[in-house]
Amino acid sequence: MGFFMLLTSRFYTALASSTLGAALVLSLPSAHAVSFNVEDAQTHDHWQSMSLTLGDERHFRAVETHSYSDATLSVNATQGVCDLPWLEMRVELDASQGESRTVNLVPARLRVDERERIHSVAEFITERADNGFYAHFYLNDIDQLIADMGQGEQLFLGFDQGEQAPWYMTFSLDGAAPALARMQTLCRRAS
Repeated sequence: MGFFMLLTSRFYTALASSTLGAALVLSLPSAHAVSFNVEDAQTHDHWQSMSLTLGDERHFRAVETHSYSDATLSVNATQGVCDLPWLEMRVELDASQGESRTVNLVPARLRVDERERIHSVAEFITERADNGFYAHFYLNDIDQLIADMGQGEQLFLGFDQGEQAPWYMTFSLDGAAPALARMQTLCRRAS
């Protein structure tokens, strides 16, 4: 079994059995095995918004931790480049990873409610000394996706697995609108 298949198999196991270390997930800005300080955290139904700081480095996050006990979906922005947010999903694995690497690039599909499907590519990443499995999405129009998320009820994600059936995840958008708006406001104020 190849590493990608092993990792996705562990991904399914993680979805079924792990418990999410919410404090760790909330303290990571993006696929880094570094803990950031969480500041100004606010809950918005199923979403949260916050600032993440470490020295002079500042990130801002809107994150959904409700739909899965061991997976999060987040929209992130960095001070000084607030107009370049990124979408990331993190799934907790059973063990810390031994190396930082891009495991694979896979076709992905995103859809908010019944809106038009967005085709993307997801980069699957592991980070040394981090028990997270990350998916970073390459999107042509993240601004439209963020607008749709603020008006929707659910975000559907689908990942191709070659000859095997795709795997899917669904995240709640209850509270996404105020969390995303606050994340963007915090970032602009800091820039």
